[in-house]
Amino acid sequence: MTFEHSKVFTFKNSVEYAAGSVVSKTMVKKPTGTVTLFAFDAGQALSEHAAPFDALVQIVDGKAEIIINKIPFQLSEGESIIMPANIPHAVNANEKFKMLLTMIKEVPTFSDLKM
Repeated sequence: MTFEHSKVFTFKNSVEYAAGSVVSKTMVKKPTGTVTLFAFDAGQALSEHAAPFDALVQIVDGKAEIIINKIPFQLSEGESIIMPANIPHAVNANEKFKMLLTMIKEVPTFSDLKM
């Protein structure tokens, strides 16, 4: 489900916490990327993984631990970080928090294509 166009909303109030869970809501889903809102209950996590494109994380409620290439970063509401492509990263909810994740895919250009 994606969000309605031309309607005012706040990220913070657009996804609810669920006990013992990670809740996600897709806001925009296009072939060129996605914008997804997450709510993590305390103690939840996304295990270490890598993605083929950069990902922008914006904390919209609470505090989160974002680990990039084994280095932990503590982020609070209003702060952001970019997780670089192909570098292992993880997300830990030491307390409940909400984040907006924006992933923009690179579309190959003509010069990228090999004949």
